[in-house]
Amino acid sequence: MKNCEYQQIDPQALSTPTPTPPPHAAAAESGNEQDKKAKRPRRKWEVFPGKNRFYCDGRIIVARQSGVLPLTLGLILVTSGLFFIFDCPFLVKHLTGCIPVIGGVLFVFVVITLLQTSFTDPGILPRATPDEAADIEKQIDNTGNTTYRPPPRTKEVLINQQVVKLKYCFTCKMFRPPRTSHCSLCDNCVERFDHHCPWVGNCVGKRNYRFFYTFIVSLSFLTAFIFGCVTTHLALRAQGGKGLVFALQESPVELVICFFSVWSILGLSGFHTYLVASNLTTNEDIKGSWSGKSGAEDTTNPYSHRNIFINCCSVLCGPMPPSLIDRRGFLPTEESAQTSSAEVETPSLAAKNEINVVGGSSQLACGLQDSPSPVPAPPNSHQNSSFA
Repeated sequence: MKNCEYQQIDPQALSTPTPTPPPHAAAAESGNEQDKKAKRPRRKWEVFPGKNRFYCDGRIIVARQSGVLPLTLGLILVTSGLFFIFDCPFLVKHLTGCIPVIGGVLFVFVVITLLQTSFTDPGILPRATPDEAADIEKQIDNTGNTTYRPPPRTKEVLINQQVVKLKYCFTCKMFRPPRTSHCSLCDNCVERFDHHCPWVGNCVGKRNYRFFYTFIVSLSFLTAFIFGCVTTHLALRAQGGKGLVFALQESPVELVICFFSVWSILGLSGFHTYLVASNLTTNEDIKGSWSGKSGAEDTTNPYSHRNIFINCCSVLCGPMPPSLIDRRGFLPTEESAQTSSAEVETPSLAAKNEINVVGGSSQLACGLQDSPSPVPAPPNSHQNSSFA
């Protein structure tokens, strides 16, 4: 035994078969890889509690019920496409070449503002954490009573010498800031909530109202421009001696669409122009929060600057507030850290078993060289048998 040198033994020359991991060990390794993929860092939009859909890794947010948005975009594309195909060539030939340029600029502006309104966070407020919700309830129940009491539904604050009531949201577990309302369709509290617009597939609030207003105003200009051009086209063809019936056959679709849509779009633009000039929201106007409709007397709008120009600038030209939900941020990595530590221990145990296998094989080889007698079982044979 004293002449045995481990360095002179070639493990590949031994007749002992190479130990292979059992099928359950291979399955465990594949399972660990799947768990590692499942435990990758997750972004907050993947577990967002509201009823929204996210695309492009959370960069785009829309309402879950956004089926009308393709219809809105389709109507704009079809109407503009028919105008450019059937009316523009005739008007360029008989009037001026600026008509398609003006129509193209308005069309691009409408599409861009529509997508900005639809894909922008409208001002969603993050829900309170369990600790924050418990802290609010403790502040409310400061009598030391351990029995549970639901928080009151309102809390009064003073804004510009005007009393404003803040309602408690039982879904988001917080008192809503002024001008905030909970959208039942998106299941979110939205800052400066105006309304939920199915035509754009999103709520309209503090962060995307300027895009919405620009969209409806530019759409009004585009619709009125197309309607005027189509009417001019029909009038010029009718003067050519072909008659009005023949002229109507040239561009009937966009004429009908524009005729029925221009009045509603112009009315909507005028209504929101009034809201912007008064620094009101649709929600406040419908409820009559500052007009006495709600039953309160001597109420005035505390958010109005008493100046139309200043109101318009504060609503449309103010700095864009940041998004508060941090939808592309990562979740806390506590679970990921525990998973990583478990994965580190598993390979170390496998390496230890491999060392025991090689050591047992080396001792077995030395015994074969020194003694023809039967070789005793290696010390770790009960461990090596599990790899057979």
